[in-house]
Amino acid sequence: MPDQRRSPRDSFITVYGRMPVQEVLLDEALTVDKLVVAHGSRGHSLDRILGLAERQGVPVEWTNPQRVKLLAGNGKHDQGIVADVEAPGLRSLEEYVAEAPNDAGVLLLDGVNNPANVGMIIRTAAAAGMAVVLPSHGTAAIGPLVIKASAGVAYRATIVRCRRASEAVKRLHAAGFTTYGLDSEAAVSLFDATLVDQRGRRRSAFVLGNETEGLSGEVAGQLQELVAIPMSGGVESLNVASAAAVVAFELVRRRG
Repeated sequence: MPDQRRSPRDSFITVYGRMPVQEVLLDEALTVDKLVVAHGSRGHSLDRILGLAERQGVPVEWTNPQRVKLLAGNGKHDQGIVADVEAPGLRSLEEYVAEAPNDAGVLLLDGVNNPANVGMIIRTAAAAGMAVVLPSHGTAAIGPLVIKASAGVAYRATIVRCRRASEAVKRLHAAGFTTYGLDSEAAVSLFDATLVDQRGRRRSAFVLGNETEGLSGEVAGQLQELVAIPMSGGVESLNVASAAAVVAFELVRRRG
């Protein structure tokens, strides 16, 4: 069970909608802490969900529809039900920097608002042994589209929550992370930048900007180095999720 002293926001991923809730109940690798169902909800799909919950001993809380919408954070697609799914990799920023190893690597999202991109970046980071920092301001929240794009990895990935990307940069820098920003116009190539020390170690944070506007001004001005992925063939830049994969596995390669 999650530490009861932690905020639920730092312990669970909230899933909404009948099919997504049914899917997490059917996934034996996941633990559902509870369901919250709106009064007046009915239908065969709900009956099946409630049957699954009863067989698994998952508590069901009935409440008013407005509270369900508030918990889901979505006014159109909750279908009267949400589920809190245990996500052991969730961390607050304070927790993460306190326990991060001296060769930790993170991808910090600065205004990445396409859920598919966020999901793919989470999957990439997990595969590379990195964490993802997801600010609540300006970044797509973890929901069904993010989870689907991550192929379910979001439930197990190390995901660090914070309020704003600019605040995360300050906190990571104070904790000894070298902060890099990905910028297609940067003079320094990612492949020439010093990403690790002689022992293959360094706490590194790579900031990925908005899909169309790039890094925000308040974040870019705080970063220690801007780096670019060299492009050929008249291509100006990569999709942010593709760029994240290049960055993540270049760091893996450097570490040896």
